[in-house]
Amino acid sequence: MRETKRRNRDGSVVSYLQLAHSERHPVTGVPQAKVIHNFGRAEAVDRDGLARLVSSISRFLDPQQAIAAAHAGEIEVLDSRRFGGAWVLDQLWDRLGIGAALRRVAAGRRIDGGAAERVLLALVAQRALAPGSKLAATRWVAERVAIADCPGFSDDSAYAAMDFLLDALGEIAARIFDSVAHLLNLDVDIVFVDTTSTYWEVDGADEWADLQPDPQADDGAGKAVEGGQRRFGKSKDHRDDLPQVVIAMAVTRDGIPVRCWTFPGSESDQRIIRTVKDDLGAWQLRRLVWVADAGFASAANRAYLTRGGGHYIHAEKLRHTNAEAAAALARPGRYHDVADNLRVKEAWVSPGGGTADGARAERFVVCHNPDAADRDAAVRERLIEHLQGLIEGSDTWPDRRRDELVGSLKGKSGLRRLLRRTTTGLLRIDRAAVDREAHYDGKWLLRTSDPTLTAEDLAAAYKQLIAVERGWRDCKSSLGLRPVYHHREDRIRAHVQLCWLALLLTRVAETRTGDTWRNLRHELDRMHLVTLATADGRVAQRSALTSGHKTILAALDLPEPHRYLDFTPGNDAAAD
Repeated sequence: MRETKRRNRDGSVVSYLQLAHSERHPVTGVPQAKVIHNFGRAEAVDRDGLARLVSSISRFLDPQQAIAAAHAGEIEVLDSRRFGGAWVLDQLWDRLGIGAALRRVAAGRRIDGGAAERVLLALVAQRALAPGSKLAATRWVAERVAIADCPGFSDDSAYAAMDFLLDALGEIAARIFDSVAHLLNLDVDIVFVDTTSTYWEVDGADEWADLQPDPQADDGAGKAVEGGQRRFGKSKDHRDDLPQVVIAMAVTRDGIPVRCWTFPGSESDQRIIRTVKDDLGAWQLRRLVWVADAGFASAANRAYLTRGGGHYIHAEKLRHTNAEAAAALARPGRYHDVADNLRVKEAWVSPGGGTADGARAERFVVCHNPDAADRDAAVRERLIEHLQGLIEGSDTWPDRRRDELVGSLKGKSGLRRLLRRTTTGLLRIDRAAVDREAHYDGKWLLRTSDPTLTAEDLAAAYKQLIAVERGWRDCKSSLGLRPVYHHREDRIRAHVQLCWLALLLTRVAETRTGDTWRNLRHELDRMHLVTLATADGRVAQRSALTSGHKTILAALDLPEPHRYLDFTPGNDAAAD
């Protein structure tokens, strides 16, 4: 291929492309170019046609020869980074309006909203793809992953972005909820609330927290105040010996987490749910039904949640419960089947456990799972067998040894309930307690203020609390909620919010694809962005899409990422 030029009378230059073959003159021996084909003026040549011609010729070369001929020089792989997972999270981040919400909130503040938004996306993506500290995130972004418009950042930039997220959290959360509810068409008439805790393996609680007043008795109206103070409290991780914070989360019936809160480690669930109710109530939502576990149930909370026309669905304790719940459990009635493994019956109970003959009677639903009842019975039989082995031959023991055995069972309520002591101090299996326990097999009890929901709806709604519990498991395992590499209370709260945003994105992906994030991440990690250096310049090219990639993108309604994301011409090419 050669280019010839002709100068016109007006001084302009016209270029022509020709395919020529060089051969020697038979007499003089001087090389001469023999034109085989004229392609015409250079600016009018069909360049797609030239590309097809090159491809056609390359079919007759081996791969190494074809690459060498195409690039007329050596190709070097400069970099290779994981690309698929971060790209999908970035697309969902944009589609749900999270990035736009952050940039809007940043307007008018002394912060670069675009840069802070990119840093926060990178920190959220790290939680979903490779959990680690914020310092590790700086190296991960700079060396391991490709995120659009985020080549890297410092740890100071990460902390500044976290401070911005926390400072504008109320407005950001409301904007995100509006976008998510609209785009996903969320059903937000029922909200599930649950709490967990996370601890630090340190010697003591925050010193300055000791200056705070001691927690006051719940007056039925006080609300919890958000904070990340590490204090001792009732641990959901069974680590009462370590300081902690309490985390609350509100989730829709679709499993989408709409908001997350952080409270001091000594805060009670009774006060937390009032804060949650008021914060979500400020979003002008429709009539809400609050679904919560037994830890939130109290007369004061039930009254608080019904303010403004709201309703609740609360679980009640089966053992050591209140008079109304005990009366509902004892009320005779026939179960009716609502599923293959679920039966329900209703009971209306007046305050104090009397007959439902007044307007203040409350509605209870007793749920029974036959399969769970069989499992409970089998577990109890194993406990009895184990307990029988522990007390075998104890009649000949001294009293002190029997006392030590009873004391060792103090923290094992399942065993302790089945043991009794005779009037002479001997140890026996409590057969009356065994019969009482059998009455609870496979059962749970719900109390509700909503007369419109069917018993089937109530049972199904409560079973959805498993979605919240699964969210806590994912936060603590795959999203790396713990260990928390922060000790400042504001940074602790910001860290929890990053985990919430990561859970939000992964839940949306799971809901749309019908697969777990673990499987999605494993497949998306196979998509890489490779940077190549050639004689013509540098090019960033993604790897070929697998069938798994195409399936995920189709389920999420996302386009295929561009094959080439960047091209930097070399010096010679730039000069031309």
